[in-house]
Amino acid sequence: MDNIDRQIFEQVCSWVDSGHRVALGTIVRTWGSAPRPPGSAVAIRDDGRLAGSVSGGCIEDDLVDKARAGTLATLKPQVVRYGIDADAAHRFGLPCGGLIELVLEAVAPHSQLPQLLERLQRGERVRRRLDLASGRVTLEDGSVNDELVLSETELVTHHGPSWRMLVIGAGQLTQYLAPMAHALGYEVIVCDPRPEYAEGFQVEGPPGQVRLVRTMPDDTVRELEPDGHLAIVALTHDPKLDDMALMEALASPAFYVGAIGSRLNQAKRKERLKEHFGLTDEALARLHGPVGLKNGARTPPEIAVSILAEITAVRYGYRIPEPVAVAAAQPVAAGCVV
Repeated sequence: MDNIDRQIFEQVCSWVDSGHRVALGTIVRTWGSAPRPPGSAVAIRDDGRLAGSVSGGCIEDDLVDKARAGTLATLKPQVVRYGIDADAAHRFGLPCGGLIELVLEAVAPHSQLPQLLERLQRGERVRRRLDLASGRVTLEDGSVNDELVLSETELVTHHGPSWRMLVIGAGQLTQYLAPMAHALGYEVIVCDPRPEYAEGFQVEGPPGQVRLVRTMPDDTVRELEPDGHLAIVALTHDPKLDDMALMEALASPAFYVGAIGSRLNQAKRKERLKEHFGLTDEALARLHGPVGLKNGARTPPEIAVSILAEITAVRYGYRIPEPVAVAAAQPVAAGCVV
């Protein structure tokens, strides 16, 4: 998660600049129902302040106690385990006897966190190698295929955007969708060749968090060389732009392909793609539309949330059933406690 990494590393650098000692912990392995996945990080300041999380609170309490006692990652990096037996699982609140293995390292100049931050701020993917004997770090160019690796001699982690999202159309909805997707760790590319949309497109936030291109959408899909880490969302309502891009997208390994429009428009779109571009029923079955979870969303920010919720579900292999309508929520009368 690019944004989460950056926030933690920025906080660590600020603490170190203020004269604090800081330990950085990275989850490297989990067994059972561990609350956080491998790669999750936490930073612990010498007075017990925290940035990030590895367990939602239970293990952090033990790390804070060790930090205040001055016994946390004071020398070379160390591998620690939590939840090895039932008693420890109960003590640290790990469900179903879950087990978490962490690498803890003391942050020092050779940790190269400022250098890593500079590269992340440029949007680069970075591979970080931590030598377990010395604590020294080397930084290398990363790739979308990098995976966390722990060996007897080193810990290799990867940082920067490994997931990408292409949004076709620079309209109002995209102004909400793009920064939300970036906050979830996606490298976001917005494509719109129409000057009336592209020239006025902007999103709030730091420069570079969303990239705008003005090439034709189908050309853009091909140039991105889609892989299993790319989501493609068509939002223009214009068949001349969406259909050609969807043809390329549905023939690619992109993990998610979606298009905005009503059920009727989706049916017509699939007919066009099948009749004019020869797409098979199997390829058309990959098209998510109307795009997003069916949760009653009406406003652009609500629809953006529903789109990202569906993409997240597909990314993690979850199938969301059709919704069941219920009565609308009613306001609680003043003074009532529910």
